[in-house]
Amino acid sequence: MEWAYPPSTFPENRMTTTIQPSESAQDQMTAQLEATIKLIDDVDRQMQPAESREMPRAAPCETETARIMVIDDEAVNIKVIQKYLQQAGYAHIRGITDPSFAMAGIAIEQPDVILLDVMMPRISGLELLATIRSSPATSHLPVIILTASCDRETKLAVLERGATDFLAKPVDPCELGPRVRNALMAKKYHDSLRNYAQTLEDAVRRRTAELEASRRDVIYCLARAAELRDDDTGHHVLRVGKYAAVIGRAIGMEEPTVEMLEQAAQLHDIGKIGIPDEILLKPGKLDPEQYERMQKHVGLGQKIIQPLSPADWETLKHHVEIGQKVFESSRSPLLQMAARIALTHHERWNGQGYPLGLAQEDIPIEGRITAVADVFDALSSRRPYKKPFPIDKCFEIIEADRGEHFDPAMVDAFLAQRQAIADIQIRFADVL
Repeated sequence: MEWAYPPSTFPENRMTTTIQPSESAQDQMTAQLEATIKLIDDVDRQMQPAESREMPRAAPCETETARIMVIDDEAVNIKVIQKYLQQAGYAHIRGITDPSFAMAGIAIEQPDVILLDVMMPRISGLELLATIRSSPATSHLPVIILTASCDRETKLAVLERGATDFLAKPVDPCELGPRVRNALMAKKYHDSLRNYAQTLEDAVRRRTAELEASRRDVIYCLARAAELRDDDTGHHVLRVGKYAAVIGRAIGMEEPTVEMLEQAAQLHDIGKIGIPDEILLKPGKLDPEQYERMQKHVGLGQKIIQPLSPADWETLKHHVEIGQKVFESSRSPLLQMAARIALTHHERWNGQGYPLGLAQEDIPIEGRITAVADVFDALSSRRPYKKPFPIDKCFEIIEADRGEHFDPAMVDAFLAQRQAIADIQIRFADVL
């Protein structure tokens, strides 16, 4: 095969380049490839003026790190493009001639831009482009299509599959450089947006964790403020929350709900803030009037936690903006759960509890859970009117009230976690 160029283009001894037929197709391909690369070098050196024919060079920062992959079943085409890109300053260029290995090669090399031929055996460029776009790991990669066909149907087909740009064959080196550079700039911009989004996500996650920690502290301080009136350590609210969480996990609640339950249960006796000391701290048995007054703590607790009525809210929000922010927080799912617990944790499974006389599953599940946790801790803790019972005695009392005071399912879940309950009691023991 003979390649001929005009005599004015080359020195006399380079007017023609001849490739002799080889014994094998592989040898012929190799000879053709070497001749083609040599011709490219000759053309670049001999064409005048050199400045007008020089391929645009990318900025050094782009060429040092940019990874380019060329997928074409013709090795000679890959070599030609590789040569052009090297002249433009790019150093990391990989070629793949078998499209069936393309996705594996992309996963290994992780290119910043892909130059993809359309007409290839076994897997066409269109099929490969669709695969690239369908994978989350590669869907964002710029893909420049190499095609000798510039008809409308081909362009529409590659655009529908997500092509970034086109390059007509044979590739013009002066057009190749800017298109690759533009694709790399688009990739860099996409990466910066993705990194910025990740940075924002990390910042939001940290801030959310800080707010969650603050919310836990506020809830505990509020619960402890009420509890310290008849419990010098304030550990009662912690233990009740922990016991409630143990039951919640045992009955299969999802972990976010369990975490909410643990915090909300700590506010079960917030209504004690409104009970006089002579009743709350009385060492002996309460008389009927005092007992009736004590029962009102559940309603007081609900009023403290629950959102304001629409009329009260309209009145309040016209006074100060701070009031708005404070009371809007009581619309949170956690405080709504806390309000239900505060109101219903003294209801009984048999309908003989207070203040509403609810029975069985009419009692909210968080109220049924907290009822078991609260009574167990009351039995096992010192009170102004009693000494703590041994832990085995406490379990016996809870089991004896199964189906009367307590939901049988909650009791079964609680008793099945004796070791966890004992561990909580030891860890948060009242030490004066």
